[in-house]
Amino acid sequence: MENRLILLVEDNPDDVALTLRALKKNHILNDVVVARDGKEALDFLFAQGEHTGRDASIVPQLILLDLKLPKLDGIEVLRQLRQDERTKLLPVVILTTSDEEKDVRSAYALHTNSYIRKPVDFAQFTLSVQHLGLYWLSLNLPPPKPPLTPNT
Repeated sequence: MENRLILLVEDNPDDVALTLRALKKNHILNDVVVARDGKEALDFLFAQGEHTGRDASIVPQLILLDLKLPKLDGIEVLRQLRQDERTKLLPVVILTTSDEEKDVRSAYALHTNSYIRKPVDFAQFTLSVQHLGLYWLSLNLPPPKPPLTPNT
């Protein structure tokens, strides 16, 4: 698999470790940037805050986004991504423990590409990550590179 960047937006250290372990176990060796809250995710994507100066032309091939996050929740992160020309086409997969109908509805209303409830069992979680990796990083044709400046 070509080495493409994954942005993992997850505040739970155990879930971060579990996700990284599942990626490695499935030989998904992509670079993974971990954002531990919604604000950090947006700062990374828009090269602002603590990520000021980073090359904003390097965008994730895939964003794995939890919903229950500090500072800005996943729904608000998704809303802001979809409102900006630079990020509105980036593939976003909601990867969360929530199966609340309002969360599912809100995520799809904001054009998430997929909504996956995290399996509790590690073997099932690993299999889910394998399928995610195969589809989003190998089979799926990514959107064209976004412009570096927002449309005004």
